[in-house]
Amino acid sequence: MAPPPDWSALDAFQETITRDEFTRLLDTVYAPGNAWTPFIELGEAEARVRKTLAPESFWTLRFSGGSTHVRPNLFWKPLAALEPYPPGRPLAGYRIALDPGHLGGVYAKMEGRWFQIGKSRPVTEGDLTLQVARLLGPLLTELGAEICMVRAGEGPDTPFRPEDLQDPDAQSDGQLLFYRIGEIRQRARLVNRQFQPDLVICLHFNAEDWGDPVKPALTPNNHLHALVNGCFSSAELRMDDLRCEMLWRLLSGVIHEEVPASESVAAALAAATELPPFEYKGSNACRAGETPYVWARNLLANRLYQCPVLFLEPYVMNSKEVWERVQSGPYPGLKKVAGKLRPDLFREYAEAVAAGLKNHAERVRPVR
Repeated sequence: MAPPPDWSALDAFQETITRDEFTRLLDTVYAPGNAWTPFIELGEAEARVRKTLAPESFWTLRFSGGSTHVRPNLFWKPLAALEPYPPGRPLAGYRIALDPGHLGGVYAKMEGRWFQIGKSRPVTEGDLTLQVARLLGPLLTELGAEICMVRAGEGPDTPFRPEDLQDPDAQSDGQLLFYRIGEIRQRARLVNRQFQPDLVICLHFNAEDWGDPVKPALTPNNHLHALVNGCFSSAELRMDDLRCEMLWRLLSGVIHEEVPASESVAAALAAATELPPFEYKGSNACRAGETPYVWARNLLANRLYQCPVLFLEPYVMNSKEVWERVQSGPYPGLKKVAGKLRPDLFREYAEAVAAGLKNHAERVRPVR
C-alpha cells in the first residue's frame, strides 16, 4: 500500500548538511551499528545512496561546505524560530496536530487493543487516547497553539474497510492492512497535505502481554517512555521506500525539535505519574537524547509524518494500577485510587503533556 519513493523530493536538501553531521545522525540515531553502510557510499563531498537494489541506481547528496545545518523551506516551523510570544501564551503561532493512537469502539477488538475483566468497564486504547486528546486540545489552545485533530471520533479516517483490502488469492489479512497500514497512511496524508502542522503529538498507552482479552493477565509493572523516529535496521533499509523516508527525516532536521520536546514532556509525565522509564532490551530501539525516557524507534506513524513527532507511551494499560484508574473514569479534583490520591487518569496525562510543552516553549522562545 506504499507509493513508490519520491527521491526527487530529497533534492531540496542538497548542500544543507555537513558530512560530519550526516554521519553522526546515521551512527547515533537513524541507523546505528553500521546498518546504513550497505546502502550509502560516503565520500568527502557527497554521499551516494542506493535508490534501488535491483537494478542498482543511485541518488547523490551533496554536502554543505559550511559548518551548520541550513534548513530548507518546509511546511513546519521550529518553535525557536517563531516570534517572541505574548505573556502566558508560549505556544502562540504554533500548529499542533493531536493524533489519538489506534481506534475505538468496535474497532478496538479488531486491533487487539482492548481487554475486559468480567462485566467491568472495558479497557480500549483507542477510546482512552481520544479522551486524553479531547482534554489536551483546550489546554494547548489556552497556551496559544492552533489545534487540529487527526482522529476526532472512535472510527477510522481511511475510507477503506477490511473487505476492500482482502486479497483471497494472496491470502492477505484485510483487517491487518486496514488498521495497521491503511489507517496510518491516511492519517499521514491528512497531516502532510491538509493540516501541515509544526508538530504532531501521537498519544498512546503502553501494554504488556495480557493473554486472553476476556480473561486478561494484569501486571504490577507500570512505566513510561517517548519515541522519536530512528534505529532503522539493515533489513528495513533494504526496502527502497524506507531508505528514502529515513533520509527525509534525517535531512529535514526534525530530530532537533523532537528530542528536546520529548525530553521536556517525558519529564513532566514522570513528575506527574512517578513512573519509571521503560527500557528496551532488543535491537529495535536505541537511546536518543540525555534522559532514560526517550528512545529512537522506527514506527510507521513517526516515519511518515513529515514534521516533528512526539510519540508518547505512558502507563501500562493492563497494570493493576491503570486498570483500577480506568474503572474510576473521569472525576473532578482528587480521588483515592489504587491506594493514592490522584486526579483522573485522562486529566493527569493531558495536563502533564501540556505542562511539558509549556516548559519546553518557555525555554526556547523569548517572551514579548
